[in-house]
Amino acid sequence: MTTIHDAITLDITKVQDTRGNLSVLEGNAVPFEMKRVYYLYDIPSGGRRGGHSHKMQQELLIALSGSFDVILNDGNEQKTVTLNKPNVGLVIPNGIWRELENFSSGSVCLVLASDVFEEADYIRDFADFKLSKNGVS
Repeated sequence: MTTIHDAITLDITKVQDTRGNLSVLEGNAVPFEMKRVYYLYDIPSGGRRGGHSHKMQQELLIALSGSFDVILNDGNEQKTVTLNKPNVGLVIPNGIWRELENFSSGSVCLVLASDVFEEADYIRDFADFKLSKNGVS
């Protein structure tokens, strides 16, 4: 069973020189095959995103600009991870409820996903998520 401890931060290669920094994701840097990339931006003050879990999909979240909090819940435990560096990502495996909040002004959240959008893969109600974690579907 997946727990919040399976969600890990990932250091992304950072190349520094006098012209600025460059970060690279290539080869096996991401622990899954990427099939979709999207990003969240212009989140209004007090706005929240997420509020769901995935049955199969895995994701890597990166704060390209600014900062935000990712609240992870596995049905038993909860933890908050603050993302605020473009060279650090958060790998969220399937079976973890996630909510994103406390977006700073101008923040951009890049998401690399292991699959294309499929509504059937989402659990959008927390009570249903808790039931799924207890073996009830």
